[in-house]
Amino acid sequence: MIASLRGTLLSFHPPDTCVVEVAGVGFRVFVPTSVLDGVQTGHGLFLHTHLVVREDALTLFGFATEEQRTLFELLLTVQGVGPKLALAVLSALSPDVLRRAVVNEQPEVFNRVRGVGKKTAEKIVFALKDRLGGEPGLAAVLAAADVDAEVIAALTALGYSVVEAQAAVQAIPKEAAAEARTLEDRLRRALAYFA
Repeated sequence: MIASLRGTLLSFHPPDTCVVEVAGVGFRVFVPTSVLDGVQTGHGLFLHTHLVVREDALTLFGFATEEQRTLFELLLTVQGVGPKLALAVLSALSPDVLRRAVVNEQPEVFNRVRGVGKKTAEKIVFALKDRLGGEPGLAAVLAAADVDAEVIAALTALGYSVVEAQAAVQAIPKEAAAEARTLEDRLRRALAYFA
């Protein structure tokens, strides 16, 4: 099994395919659209991979993080969800949004994903609720994500762009983020980014 690839990005074929050269061999890899944000052809690329073996094809899927790969593999366990649909879900939804939708039983969030209908969305939520809901620390992560969304909303209300607001939230050091649990604390730390 091919668990990862480290090589040079030779080409990108929108919406979801790239070619990564490793030791002179070009691997065609299907990736979520977010994986190649900011990566240029000719530059190095590392992907966590999952190989799907079918009677007529070997298909390689690549992910920026192990978390994305794990979610992809979990999505494949849902009846009616194949590799291409699982990839579409990860292209349309971030891991945090996907987890929150499953844990909070919000199948409507999957309406953003092309090819996912109401029944498939309900199957995803039903099949993954126990698997994602019991992860240690998930409640804290979801609470922090909700507070971050409120911080971004507050910053945009103050006149900052969404991109600036997201950058400010992401710039909060992890140690400081753990200490700053309230909206006011996190907003204060995010505003320090602009100082």
